[in-house]
Amino acid sequence: MKLFLRSVLLGITMLFCCMGCGREEMHSEEGASGGQWNPSEGTWQYTDTAMGTVITETLYAGGQKSAQEIGGRVSALLEQLEQESLSWRTETSEVYRINAAAGDGEGCPVSDEMAGLLQECLELSGKSEGAFDITIGALTRVWNIDKWAREGETEGFRPPSPEERESALEKCGSGRVRLEWVTGDGSQARIYLPEGMQLDLGAVGKGVALSRLAQLLEEQQGVDGAVISLGGSILTWGSKPDGSQWKVGIIDPADTSSQVGILSLEGQWCVSTSGDYERYVEFDGVRYHHILDPATGAPGESGVRGVTILSKEGMMGDGLSTACFLLGPQKGMELASAYGAEVLFVMEDGEIMMSEGMEKYFREI
Repeated sequence: MKLFLRSVLLGITMLFCCMGCGREEMHSEEGASGGQWNPSEGTWQYTDTAMGTVITETLYAGGQKSAQEIGGRVSALLEQLEQESLSWRTETSEVYRINAAAGDGEGCPVSDEMAGLLQECLELSGKSEGAFDITIGALTRVWNIDKWAREGETEGFRPPSPEERESALEKCGSGRVRLEWVTGDGSQARIYLPEGMQLDLGAVGKGVALSRLAQLLEEQQGVDGAVISLGGSILTWGSKPDGSQWKVGIIDPADTSSQVGILSLEGQWCVSTSGDYERYVEFDGVRYHHILDPATGAPGESGVRGVTILSKEGMMGDGLSTACFLLGPQKGMELASAYGAEVLFVMEDGEIMMSEGMEKYFREI
């Protein structure tokens, strides 16, 4: 479980950097559902697993009961998203049903919400020159990424052969997806996948969750501010009672126990990070990370070790972090700018490169 524990530690590190306090500094009362209520600060902290990663949430609320109830709704929403919408593993999810219909000439009906998400993903694929691609499910399977990157099980790993990668790539390609709206009394979208193609929304799933969580918080009474971390994706929302800024640390890829700098933020922001240090495995002295390049079928090699996207919208920020990692600084900055997002790159040699707008929020340490 070595890789999974690494993800746990990274998530906790980022949360503590966000809040500026550690659990040992708190005088807390244990909550009924396993979280902790800090009455002096009016905060509810909770850590769990969801969507294949660690979730940590801190809510600034008027009372423990209210905070616990809202925290429960956060957890329920994440469970619903995975089980009913985004997971390719779960038979009850919409993505699973779409993949099961690959090759069916009748296509597969999709909800309006899923159709909108898929349309945005396909557009990002085109604008990123294919660096971002939700159709690489066959490729992630041949690399067995779900086992060693999600579950941390590395025993028996071997990289796929060039022939295996090529065979998987033949089943990929966003340009081969057809998404149509059929009009009549109402509107119904249908998606058509070639036989063997499999969607994998892992590159945007956490970002989708952040956007939905922001909507959920807007609808709640009794919570003034929140910071929620889903692995490398973080949502800041509202404000702290003392008016201070949210502090989000950007991990140093060369030393994941430290940060290269701090983002200082106010209000709602989505921070999405992709890096070769997050999930990886070694075989015969070679290190393989989990961010696959749709052009080669192998882990990306762009000279980048980590990318952080700062945006107002979670799904697009999540997708951009993957695309920019594979594109590198020059094309990555152009792409992020086209979507109104800010971007920061940590290069292999430790150099930090960022968009002009990111300089307003980032302080190197």
